[in-house]
Amino acid sequence: MALKKVRVSEAVGMVLGHDMTKIVPGEYKGPAFKKGHIIRQEDIPHLLNIGKEHIFLLELGDDQVHENDAAQRIACLVGGANTYLTGPAEGRVNILAQYDGLLKVNRGAVTRINSVDYTVLSTLHGNRLVNAGEILAGVKVVPLIVAGETIDHVEKIAGEYQDIVSIKPLQPLKTAIITTGNEVFYGRIQDKFGPVLEEKIKTYKAAFSGLSFQPDDKEKITQAILDCAHAGAEVIVITGGMSVDPDDVTPDAIRATGAEIITYGTPVLPGAMFMLAYLDNIAILGLPACGMFSKITVFDLVFPRILAGEKLSKQDFAEMGYGGLCMGCKECFYPCCPFGK
Repeated sequence: MALKKVRVSEAVGMVLGHDMTKIVPGEYKGPAFKKGHIIRQEDIPHLLNIGKEHIFLLELGDDQVHENDAAQRIACLVGGANTYLTGPAEGRVNILAQYDGLLKVNRGAVTRINSVDYTVLSTLHGNRLVNAGEILAGVKVVPLIVAGETIDHVEKIAGEYQDIVSIKPLQPLKTAIITTGNEVFYGRIQDKFGPVLEEKIKTYKAAFSGLSFQPDDKEKITQAILDCAHAGAEVIVITGGMSVDPDDVTPDAIRATGAEIITYGTPVLPGAMFMLAYLDNIAILGLPACGMFSKITVFDLVFPRILAGEKLSKQDFAEMGYGGLCMGCKECFYPCCPFGK
């Protein structure tokens, strides 16, 4: 790369080879002039005001890539399903969500790409809900000019993967609730768990398909699960009776349906006594009492992934232990916090 230094006062009519940044403390940071801008007479005072006495004209070598082009090439391979790109601006290309949905990030691919010198791929944590238009990742290279072989190497790595950063839209799956417990079934106390859970299901835009009550009776709970399945439920959430106490029979009732048990117990707090099972393609969630007292629990880590069409494995739950401890903040900022990350 050859750089030709030109005084600003002599630069009228010349073309910028890079973005120029303007910073106003506490107010603004961004490009004052972008790559490709033709310098005009009226630009000279502005350039001087941002501390530019000279500009540099870039003459690229045969195997050199400008930062804007490098970021664009990398981002095109990193951005996956239901994403789009904006920029480049100041050498950075952003990857944004095209729709509301569940963000998926291939962490291994991100690590490999960032292991290449001068490459920057910065993402949000995966498995969190994002909104359409939200920035998911930023891509850039460190120097103004980078060797072409460096970008070729990054492209080769990225080309080994699909959907490094992508969005899975949530489906409005029909979700039924079964609340268990003699105290509620026989009217000794008012059910306060069901309404909370119903509202949460609707928050995730699932299709709520009914709430029913059952006593602490294994056979009756099992039959209620099968009835919900026959009625077309795609997800069944069962509350109550999930501990290891002898009179808590919900886990045994779920097993008696013939469902495949993925896990009973998770390394997530709150949510240790959670159960996930699959009756064919119907997800059955045994939700412990923590869901009544805590705003965010293991349910919030699992339910969106089910709505996104994922079938979770035992390994998925094992990985939730890292970051699976809720800090119990007085004011909850989830998902903008470490929980579930």
